[in-house]
Amino acid sequence: MVGLAAEGECLTRLFFRSAGPPPETIAPETAVPRELFRRAFGQLAEYFAGRRRSFSLPLAPAGTEFQRRIWAALREIPYGQTISYETLAARAGSPGAFRAAGQACRSNPLAILIPCHRVVGKDGRLTGFAGGLDVKAFLLRLEEGG
Repeated sequence: MVGLAAEGECLTRLFFRSAGPPPETIAPETAVPRELFRRAFGQLAEYFAGRRRSFSLPLAPAGTEFQRRIWAALREIPYGQTISYETLAARAGSPGAFRAAGQACRSNPLAILIPCHRVVGKDGRLTGFAGGLDVKAFLLRLEEGG
């Protein structure tokens, strides 16, 4: 079971990793509805406790058409499994655009909910992750059950 300190660190490093303002300073009209935030936090807590394998939240991240295709393909990667950036690009309809797929992963505004940590290098090595490779390894171990 994952400890609360590790949970908090992952949530802080991943969910609020952007350079944007802290949640309490966001204008009310642009803020996530409180109930949706509660649902997201609850589902993330279940994920970290090993009791949730998928999320049932209305996600609509803003991005280019290519980024949205990549993010949709990320959501199709089963819990506990990994694919390469090359495979991700092909699944999103852009074979050969694996570097661009990596950039789209880096731009993912909803890490964990859109599981970019499940993408690895062609040789299986852990590569590129905005939250840090240590967090990526942590999330993959969590999904392996260890």
